[in-house]
Amino acid sequence: MISCNLIVIRTNKLHEQAQFYTALGFEFEYHQHGNGPMHYASKGTTPTLEIYPLLKSQTIPDASTRLGFSVENPDIIVQSILSLGGNLVTPGADTPWGYTAVIADLDGRKIELVKSTSSAFK
Repeated sequence: MISCNLIVIRTNKLHEQAQFYTALGFEFEYHQHGNGPMHYASKGTTPTLEIYPLLKSQTIPDASTRLGFSVENPDIIVQSILSLGGNLVTPGADTPWGYTAVIADLDGRKIELVKSTSSAFK
């Protein structure tokens, strides 16, 4: 069995992206490991989402990464995200994978928000 325990994204909008992903439901700590860069790391979630500044060799963030999260109410989250400058890619609709909306973060990464079928959200 395999499961994901860490996602790292890099951005030149560190604090703004932390605010954006907080609207998705993540809670972050701002810290560093040793001599590494200051960054945000989510707490209390699996996988851990870390938001790092761009590497010195990077001039723009990678927008080709696509993420997906199960959430309680995609439509409410979409409205919060739009107020923070995020973009709606695909409005919420029933799909073979469940009710899904697709948004883009501040760097253009697409994020699928799938309505959770977990009993914790019923």
